[in-house]
Amino acid sequence: MTTLYQKIEREWTENFLGYTAMAIVLSTCIGSVAIMTSVMQGNGFFQMFQVFLVVCACSIHNASILTVQKPSVVLKLLIASVLTSFLVMTFGVAFS
Repeated sequence: MTTLYQKIEREWTENFLGYTAMAIVLSTCIGSVAIMTSVMQGNGFFQMFQVFLVVCACSIHNASILTVQKPSVVLKLLIASVLTSFLVMTFGVAFS
């Protein structure tokens, strides 16, 4: 029995080139929304730390594509980038 992650990873590996283009757009767009929600709350240390986290996560993901890492590594970094952005968005909305 295969898990959902294994199915996604198999599909990701088979169509890696096409999915990486969409992944860059996805990671960057969600990251920019997360940064916007963070900065809307002010410009204190906590907000700038959130911006730092999102920029690092998105940049590491994009760098893994540009340096031609294994498809499984790129997929894991995409998931980490999206989760980081969603967590920052959640904190931005929760503390408003």
